[in-house]
Amino acid sequence: MKEKILEMEEYAKEKNVPIIEKKSIAFIMKYIKEHNVKNILEIGSAIGYSAILMASVKEDAFVTTIERDEDRYMEALKNVKACGLDKKINVVFQDALDVNLSAEIKYDLIFIDAAKAQNTKFFEKYKYFLAPTGVIITDNIKFHGYVENKDKIESKNLRSLVSKIEEYIEFLKNNQEFKTTFYDIGDGLSVSTWKNEE
Repeated sequence: MKEKILEMEEYAKEKNVPIIEKKSIAFIMKYIKEHNVKNILEIGSAIGYSAILMASVKEDAFVTTIERDEDRYMEALKNVKACGLDKKINVVFQDALDVNLSAEIKYDLIFIDAAKAQNTKFFEKYKYFLAPTGVIITDNIKFHGYVENKDKIESKNLRSLVSKIEEYIEFLKNNQEFKTTFYDIGDGLSVSTWKNEE
């Protein structure tokens, strides 16, 4: 599996597919181990890189991962199968905002790593599927350093996207239901837990 992971890192670099930074996935894998996380939902599979690493942490970890891009979905399926994890990872081909999950299922960890402009919508939709002691982790909170240096951005689209990420950070900071901790790891991570569990 190690070879496959390296192969996927190469593929991502060549095809310019955004995959999670190593320090960030190491943080999440450690979290899965330490908090006995079993049921994981991932918004944004890309080529299946993070899903494979999360599912491989422990024997009883199961990942449902959602991807709307068909090429990436097919690539993720192929990679999951190559790692022999098709019994532990369910790859769903759909836009995450359109997916209807069973209300019975609660996730110990929800990982948001998809269209950054939709982070708040993803959070609001999927918080209902979070277990009482669960956690929502969001990647790319710093967005390659642009969030701290917005005034230097020339592209209007990029500036608009960074504004959306800033709005999401504010949404997390002011959220009445969740307590969020921000980590300066990789491209920036936020870790949100229900306040009523304190």
